[in-house]
Amino acid sequence: MARIAYILLTHKDPDGVIAQAERLTAGGDFVSIHFDGRAAQKDFDRISNALAENSGVTFAKRRVRCGWGEWSLVEATLLALRAAVDQFPRATHFYMMSGDCMPIKSAEYAHSFLDRDDVDYIESVDFFNSDWIKTGIKEERLIFRHFFNERSHKEWFYRSMRLQRRLGLTRKVPADIQMQIGSQWWCLRRRTVEWVLDFADRRTDVMRFFRTTWIPDETFFQTIVRHLVPEHEIRTRTLTFLMFTDYGMPVTFYNDNYDLLLSQDYLFARKISPDAKDLKDRLGKLYTTKGVRFQISNEGPSLFKFLSGRGRMGRRFAPRFWEREASVGRERQLMMVTCKKWHVAKRLVERVRTVTNMPAIDYLFNEGATELPDLGGIQSTLEKRTRHRRALVRMLFDYWQTDKLIFCIDPANVDLMQDFYNDKASVRLLEIECDFTDDYLIGHAKRVGLAGDRTPQETINRLLPTIRYDVKFESDRIRDAGFASLSRIRQSASVDENTMPLAEFLDIPVEKAREIAATEYLFVD
Repeated sequence: MARIAYILLTHKDPDGVIAQAERLTAGGDFVSIHFDGRAAQKDFDRISNALAENSGVTFAKRRVRCGWGEWSLVEATLLALRAAVDQFPRATHFYMMSGDCMPIKSAEYAHSFLDRDDVDYIESVDFFNSDWIKTGIKEERLIFRHFFNERSHKEWFYRSMRLQRRLGLTRKVPADIQMQIGSQWWCLRRRTVEWVLDFADRRTDVMRFFRTTWIPDETFFQTIVRHLVPEHEIRTRTLTFLMFTDYGMPVTFYNDNYDLLLSQDYLFARKISPDAKDLKDRLGKLYTTKGVRFQISNEGPSLFKFLSGRGRMGRRFAPRFWEREASVGRERQLMMVTCKKWHVAKRLVERVRTVTNMPAIDYLFNEGATELPDLGGIQSTLEKRTRHRRALVRMLFDYWQTDKLIFCIDPANVDLMQDFYNDKASVRLLEIECDFTDDYLIGHAKRVGLAGDRTPQETINRLLPTIRYDVKFESDRIRDAGFASLSRIRQSASVDENTMPLAEFLDIPVEKAREIAATEYLFVD
């Protein structure tokens, strides 16, 4: 059975470190601690005295003064690894973690998970060809020697780089290794760790290179493991669940994130807020509990993106359109049908095509599979359609040789609607208001990846009001936009009530509008 030696790098909260070590060793595992050399000696003494009788805990033989982005973090990790390898001969895996991490699975589950496959878990992708680095310097991390910390000595950090560039003091990556990059939170097998430590002892040239790279904790183990271990024995992922905001900052978890965390396909999570006392208490007890069954839905990233995308005040990051294209045509009539239930809008435009023979298209800017004529490639992708939206619509008018055209559009695309309303063409909008049951909203959440078949019911219950409000908000936003020639039909209205808005929107006789409104299956889910 797997036995894990946790490599715990920490620099504060001695009580939290003690609790973490006792929790992990109570699950039958081991802990090797490196406590930052910058931290107070009294705090380290408090930790070491409290854990002195715990045979499952050891300490790095030397405390390194650590700095973010510096080699000192890798050095501290290597010291803790060597202590763990020497002290815990029964450890089969070595798991890198920080004081901000907490288990989101039981020890029983973690051991079973690691026993499943004889592999290493480490995010490791090509440094130069991947887009792992989103902002800041990239190859400069490697080709220059970094003696100053960018956070504490920003001016000297960049002055040093400029000087090296001016003097041509760039360097190359050691010839026989392929530089990799990835998360610093990994889990490696004992054999792999022993290979890495042996490599560090033998290859002084590689060690010398990494000592002056920038943020080596994202490249050192990622590169060396890939160099030493066959590719089929590496899973390019981390077992620690973490997310980043659009500003590149780690997402912090709080008391109400318990169910969300348990449903993710990971063993640990970071960062847990220091104030989330209840969450820490529940997760701490979870680790030593036996017989727990976990429903893995893994919707965390998509759910966070959905919720955070609405912003602190409710909405954020609406679609933006930077390009203004030529007019659709002053004499032309453009009609947009908007409905959150796409199948309802599609049925309506299908009936319009049948009854009136008017050209009508499904979700032109929302669904890549929408059937369109060949217009020279402008219709090939959603990105192209949106970028050249007016040109596309103008070409569709020309293709069908018509002065009337209908297409469906999602209610979220208010900016796109507004752009067409700013055109010289005559523009009309029909909103279809549908009833939304909880079952339908749950199905919608699953279709867009906010939930899965195994998402806990508690998570669903918390998510439903947000989704329901989101649908209502989109309808309110359309009304607030003050669009002219806005018509509306409702699922709850009678055929007679829906007939006149349809007749006005389509500019057709009442009899034909009634025939469309009377479609029996129009609102069926």
